[in-house]
Amino acid sequence: MSKIKDTFKKIGSKNEKALVMYLTAGDPDLDTTEKLLLTLQEAGADIIEIGVPFSDPMADGPTIQRAAGRALKGGTTLENIFDMLKGVRPGLKVPVILFGYFNPVLNLGLKRFSKRAREAGIDGLILVDLPYEESREIRRFTDNLDNGNKIDFINLISPVTDGRRLEEIISDASGFLYYVSVTGVTGVRDELPKDVEEQIVRLKGMTELPVVVGFGVSNPETASRLGEVSDGVVVGSALVNIIEEYGKSGDLLHNKVGDFVSSLKEGLKGG
Repeated sequence: MSKIKDTFKKIGSKNEKALVMYLTAGDPDLDTTEKLLLTLQEAGADIIEIGVPFSDPMADGPTIQRAAGRALKGGTTLENIFDMLKGVRPGLKVPVILFGYFNPVLNLGLKRFSKRAREAGIDGLILVDLPYEESREIRRFTDNLDNGNKIDFINLISPVTDGRRLEEIISDASGFLYYVSVTGVTGVRDELPKDVEEQIVRLKGMTELPVVVGFGVSNPETASRLGEVSDGVVVGSALVNIIEEYGKSGDLLHNKVGDFVSSLKEGLKGG
């Protein structure tokens, strides 16, 4: 059983829904990222997505674009993200998902990337600009690592993914299905589409995998609402906003990030 699958099983046994938290590695610096990872875990995050900063993050809104810019300006690379994770991984018990774009992976080399990801304790991978139809080459390495666990390749499904293509993605999926609640980029939103719950229920009827919803989830009320019909929620831009505002403050970790994450998780208990 993969670590991600095992995590969802444990969460379900407690009648809870999963809280997946996203942050951009290297924002404001990698030392702070390391501390934030442990704070997220302590505050109740069930799974952590670590964003790899990229110069052209086309799926991300202004908040995460700025975070990527700050991280790149500070010298963050995929290699030193792996080095940081390898050091912090013994204290990090929750699953870790690497979230990013294909270019840095291709630049590193698919085989080397997969080897380094396994060494760093990566449990899942999301490449937002790599279509399902073109993912087979990297999955040759992530699905079948020599002397190591499989890295779940997690597919994004949007409101316009439909028909036979949707069925093919679901049949070949692992880890969980990531439902993108809106058409557009990441970011905090005042409201989500009116049919988002209906779409999640429909998707859950097509798979035995957990269905997690992201893009636009920014507060405990929305998280709780979506937790009633999904298996979990992803919160990213709202956290990155806090890091941007308090990144150099002594209040960042426990008073700001910790309290925010705890409030989100509270709304997903007993869902």
